[in-house]
Amino acid sequence: MITVHNLEYSRAMRVVWLLEEIGTPYDLKSYKRTDAYRAPPELKAVHPLGKSPVIEDGALTLSESAAILRYLDDRYGGNAHQPPAHSEDAARHDEWLDFVEGTMSRSVVAHFWGRKSGAPVDEKMRTEFATIMAYLANSLEGRAFLMGETPMLADIQISYLLAMANYAGALADHPSVSAYFERLMAVPAARRAVERCGPVMPPA
Repeated sequence: MITVHNLEYSRAMRVVWLLEEIGTPYDLKSYKRTDAYRAPPELKAVHPLGKSPVIEDGALTLSESAAILRYLDDRYGGNAHQPPAHSEDAARHDEWLDFVEGTMSRSVVAHFWGRKSGAPVDEKMRTEFATIMAYLANSLEGRAFLMGETPMLADIQISYLLAMANYAGALADHPSVSAYFERLMAVPAARRAVERCGPVMPPA
């Protein structure tokens, strides 16, 4: 059986969301963050980087959210949560998957830590964030999710960063992206993931 190593308030909710969606049995092992908001040392016994999410599936230990999502959908989900392989939509979907932790993450994380620490967010990060929000809003025009009317892996992937931005109050000026985030978190499998993993973000 798959074991998911879940650090509280972490990206592991993405993995649990997909597993709930495809109905694959799994064990959830949860860890508390330290007072410094770091992963505890016990996670290094699972993976050398000591981060979450990490899954164990037989002899395989796998980290990195996008890699885990692709693996689980390929092996257990019948590739139902990504477009047909080798299609233009598949290329676009892969672009979104990489966009989240590549292009998007830096400015979102800056806003998150700004809120958590009370420090002002650098103007460069504010500008970058606004550009990304405009890009998202434009891409979502006329559709419920990134690839159409059904949430796919890229939507699951982006949900956590939108939760960070929402925690920081940074979605207030971006109503269409905020509405998209609300649609994501209303997906039944997402709600079940939150029930299993706990709150996505720390208390305000």
